[in-house]
Amino acid sequence: MLLCAGAAIVARPVCRILGRWGAPVLAGAPLAAFVLLLREQPAIAGGEVLLASAAWVPTLGVDLAFRLDGFSLLFALLVTGIGTLVTLYAGAYFAEKPPATAGRFLSLILLFMTAMLGTVLADNLVVMFLFWEATSLLSFMLVGFDSEKAEARRAALQALIVTGGGGLTLFAGILLIGITLGTFSYTEVLGRADELVASPWLTPIIVLILLGAFTKSAQVPFQFWLPNAMQAPTPASAYLHSATMVKLGVFLLARFDQVFAGVPWFGGTLVVVGSLTMLVASFEALRATGFKAVLAQSTVASLGILVMLIGLDSEVAVVATVGFLITHAFYKAALFFCAGNAIHATGEAHLSRLGGLARVLPFTAFAALLASFSMAGLPPFIGFISKEYLFDAQLSSTWSVAPVLVAVIVNSVMVGVAGVVSIRPFFMARRRTLTIRHGETPGLLIGPLALAIGGIALGIVPNVVAATLIAPAVLALTDTPVDVSFSLWHGVTPMLVLSGLVITMGILIAVFWTPIHVTLRRRRILHRLFGDRFYERAFNGTLALASRSTQVLQNGDQHRYTAVVVTSTVAILAVGLLVSGTGLPFVAQGPLRVSVVAVLAIAVAGAVATTLARSLVGALVSVGIVGFASAFVFLLNGAPDLALTQFSVETLLVVILTAVLLRVPLARAHSRTPSERRRDAFIAALFAVFVFVGAASMSATPPNMELSAFFGAASYLEAYGRNVVNVILVDFRAIDTLGEVAVVAFATLAAWALLRRGGAPRPLKTKG
Repeated sequence: MLLCAGAAIVARPVCRILGRWGAPVLAGAPLAAFVLLLREQPAIAGGEVLLASAAWVPTLGVDLAFRLDGFSLLFALLVTGIGTLVTLYAGAYFAEKPPATAGRFLSLILLFMTAMLGTVLADNLVVMFLFWEATSLLSFMLVGFDSEKAEARRAALQALIVTGGGGLTLFAGILLIGITLGTFSYTEVLGRADELVASPWLTPIIVLILLGAFTKSAQVPFQFWLPNAMQAPTPASAYLHSATMVKLGVFLLARFDQVFAGVPWFGGTLVVVGSLTMLVASFEALRATGFKAVLAQSTVASLGILVMLIGLDSEVAVVATVGFLITHAFYKAALFFCAGNAIHATGEAHLSRLGGLARVLPFTAFAALLASFSMAGLPPFIGFISKEYLFDAQLSSTWSVAPVLVAVIVNSVMVGVAGVVSIRPFFMARRRTLTIRHGETPGLLIGPLALAIGGIALGIVPNVVAATLIAPAVLALTDTPVDVSFSLWHGVTPMLVLSGLVITMGILIAVFWTPIHVTLRRRRILHRLFGDRFYERAFNGTLALASRSTQVLQNGDQHRYTAVVVTSTVAILAVGLLVSGTGLPFVAQGPLRVSVVAVLAIAVAGAVATTLARSLVGALVSVGIVGFASAFVFLLNGAPDLALTQFSVETLLVVILTAVLLRVPLARAHSRTPSERRRDAFIAALFAVFVFVGAASMSATPPNMELSAFFGAASYLEAYGRNVVNVILVDFRAIDTLGEVAVVAFATLAAWALLRRGGAPRPLKTKG
C-alpha cells in the first residue's frame, strides 16, 4: 500500500519531468507490490494467516490491523498485477495529452490501488470501511475525469450516491457488530460467529451488509450505475469496473458467508438476487449499443453469477467462485483494453459502426479473439474450466433446477456477447468509412496481450493456478482443505453437456445478434423497470424538496428564522422535561441575597426595555444593560475572571454595534403586524418559562463533583498552578481559550475597520 501511495504522490511531477516515460516508471510501484505479495504465497499456501496490527484509536477498538490469507492474497495480486498493466496502458492512452493530464489520472489510479489494497487486506472492519469509502470517492473522480462532459459528471455523481449510500448502510452494520461483540476485528468476529448469529441484531446486521455489498457490486435493483460509469476513460473502466472495485461487494459477501453460514435465508437471498441480476443484465447486454456498454452489462451479469455462487451451499461453489474471479478478471480487463484501443483509434464507441479493424489493429484483434474465447468458455481456456465448475456447483447444491436454467440462459448470452465484441468490430466488413486516428503502440498492447495469453496459459496448466491461488483462497473461505482438481477434461459429464448447450445457443445469438438487438430495443418494459428511472425520480424529487424547503425556511425573514429556532428549542426542552419525569423540584439554594436580586432586576428591566424600544440606539443601550448586569452577577458570585471577560465583550459589542448604527437610520417603524407581535410575545414567554423551569430543575439537582475534584487535585500536580480556574483556561482547555481570544481579536479588527476614517484621496501629481 505504501508503495502505491508513494507513487501516487509523485505521479504528477514524474510525468511532468519524464513525459511518456512517467507511466512505466510509476508502474514499478504496483509491480514491486505484486512481487512482494507473491513472495508470501508459499507461506499462505501452507495454511498460514499473516496478521499485523498497530494501535490507532484504542479507546474505540479501532486498530490498523491487516490480514493476509489465501483469499485476500488473491485479491491483492489481482489489484497489483492488473494495476501494473493499467498503469502502463494509461501512459500510452494519454500519450498525446498534456503531461499534467496523464499525471493527474495516474495519481488517481494509484491512489485507488492503495484504497483497494487497504480494503481487501484490512482485518479491522472500521479500517476496511474507510478504505471501502475511499474507493467510492476515487471512482467518482475517475468516472468524472472528463469533467467537461455532462454525461461523465452525471455518471460520476450517480456512482458516488449509490455506492456511497450503500457504504453508509455497511457502516451501520459494522457498528452493530461492534456493539454486539465488542470488537471490530474480522478474525474475532469469525471466531465468535455463533454469538453473532444468536444476537437479536442479526437480521438488521445482515440486511445492512447486504445493501452495502449489493450497491458496490451492482446487484438488482442497484445495477444501473455500473453501465453508466463507462463514461470513465478506458483505463479506469478496465480497472475499476471489471477487475477490482465492483468485486469488493463479492469479496465482502464471501467473507461474511463464513460468519452467516448458519443463517439459511442469507444464502437464499444471494441466490435470488444474483439470479435476477444475471437475467436483467443479460437482457440489457442484448439491447446495448456501445462497445464498452455491452461489456459493462456482461460485467453486471458476471457479478450476479458470483453472488449466486456464494449463496449456493456446496464446497464446489467456493471453488467455482474463486476460479471465476480469476477468469473474469483476465478476460474482462483484456476486452476492455481492446475496446479502448478500438475507440481510441477511431473515435467511434458504437459497436454497430465498427468493422474491419483487424487490418489496422491486428494485435488488438488477436487479443480480443483470445479473451472472447475464454469468456465464451471454449477449451483450452481457463474460462472453460470455470464454466464447468459453475454448472457443477449448481447441480451439487440443494437448490432446484431454477439456478441451472438461469445460468444456461445467461451464459448463452455471454457467449453471444463474446462473439459479437470480438468478431463484429475487428473482422466484419465496415458499414461506414472510419478515420484511423491512432495506431497500436507497445503500451496499448502489453495489457490485452498479457491477459489474453494468460487466459489460455492458465487453461493449459490449470494445476499451477489451482495449487498456488485457488486452493489457498478456498481454504481461507472454508477453513477446511478442499480438493481442487482444476483440469480441462473430467470426462463426459452433465457439466460438459451443459457447456456444449451453452456454446451452441451462444453461437446462434451471435449469428442473429442484429434482429435480436433491434427487437429488444423496441421492448422497453424491463429497461423501464430495472433502469435508472426510479433513481432519477428519487434524485429529482430530492432536489425539488430541497428547493421547496429552501423557499419556505430560507425566505430572508430573520423573524421567522428566530421563531423556528426558539420554537424548536422549546419543544426539545418540553420533551426533555416530560421524559425525565423529575417534575419541578424547586429547592431553595441558600438565603436570599439582596445585591444579586437588585442586579437581576436591572437585567430584567433592560430586557423589557429592549423589546419596547423604538430607537435602535435605545435598544442597544438596553441590551448593554443586560450584558453588564450579567457581568456583575459573575462578580458577586466570586468569578472575577468571567466578569472581566463579560465586561470586555459587552464593551466591544457596544462599540461595534454603535459603529454599525451610525450608518443606518436610528429609528424604525414596526415591521410586524399586531398578530405577528402577539405570536412573537407568546413564543418568547414560553421560551422564558421553559428556560426558567430547566434552570431551576438543574439547580435543585445535586451537582456531580467528579470534574471539580479532578481539576482541584491535578491543577497543582500537573500544571503547577494554584488558581484552578486559570489552570483550566490556560492548560487543560488551552485550545478553547486560544479560540476565544482569537474571536475577540478578530472582532476588534472588525471594529477598527469600521471605525477608522480614511483621509481624502490625494490628487495625482502630473508632469508638465
